[in-house]
Amino acid sequence: MNQNDADHSNSAIAIDRLQDARARILDQLGKVIVGQHEVIDQLLIGIFSRGHCLLEGVPGLAKTLLISTLAKTLSLSFSRIQFTPDLMPADITGTEVIEEQVGGSLQRRFMEGPLFANVILADEINRTPPKTQAALLEAMQERQVTVGRIRHPLSDPFFVLATQNPIEQEGTYPLPEAQQDRFMFKVLVNYPSFEDEFEVARRTTAKLISDVQPVLGGDEILGLQDLVRSVPVSDHVIRYALSIVRQTRVGSIGVPEFINEQIGWGAGPRAVQFLVLGAKARALLNGRTHVTVEDVQALCPPVLRHRMVVTFAAESDGITTDKVIDRLIEETPTTEDELTRDGRFQKIFAS
Repeated sequence: MNQNDADHSNSAIAIDRLQDARARILDQLGKVIVGQHEVIDQLLIGIFSRGHCLLEGVPGLAKTLLISTLAKTLSLSFSRIQFTPDLMPADITGTEVIEEQVGGSLQRRFMEGPLFANVILADEINRTPPKTQAALLEAMQERQVTVGRIRHPLSDPFFVLATQNPIEQEGTYPLPEAQQDRFMFKVLVNYPSFEDEFEVARRTTAKLISDVQPVLGGDEILGLQDLVRSVPVSDHVIRYALSIVRQTRVGSIGVPEFINEQIGWGAGPRAVQFLVLGAKARALLNGRTHVTVEDVQALCPPVLRHRMVVTFAAESDGITTDKVIDRLIEETPTTEDELTRDGRFQKIFAS
């Protein structure tokens, strides 16, 4: 077997492994969850890309049930944190206590909080004040918790899958921008179709049978994450992702006028990293070992919608970040020749 044949064989094995993992997870989720295929795909892309996900939707759309059921399909430790207005940072990170030892001596001991698990369900994360929300920052970015002067590493893999209610609802606090930026995706959970809601009503009012079995362990997930990172990506696809993200930055060279009028501020470098990583995972899940511009386009909304803020005037006119993202995709050339020869994008590449 020559080198090309070996590479092709390894690629086929990688695709089979990831698609098999996805099929097994979907089979188990289907025992409890009806529909929500796009939401589930985005969650799986996030997990296989080693990213955190934020789910937003009105109460009653099974966001919590989806995440807790997904956690059951993974042979990992799971912890649910119900965020409330009186929750304190130490309630989730843990705290040091003083214990009396045999003989009467006193000793400090760290009592781990619920963050010390592989999968964290941060339920209704925007119902707690920013002080407690910020306690997640170090855990999500560094995968460790610092209490006093001591750093406590978190287990790997580590995912924060959070839910939040729309900010217009009573009793919610907006997530700080730095906190939102740690989430790879912001996934919108919408009302189900008529057929899906019919099936929900039928299932939930009958005898409950939901024996969900774990299908993936920690070592398998870490291996699949390594597979995702090994997928090659062309310079053109990276340049395209950069073109989209850099156009969101108000006042920069080459930014279209509608961005300067409708956006308060745009996305940072993490957006490009997550677009490329997510596109790699999406390519594998779709049976390909190469990343396309279409992979990047499909992930622009969940990656960018929480990293851009529309101006008050634009919001009053009904402009949303998703509408801005759609327009950016429409106005950005997809072929390499068109993109590199366009005068406006030449300015962006040179800036």
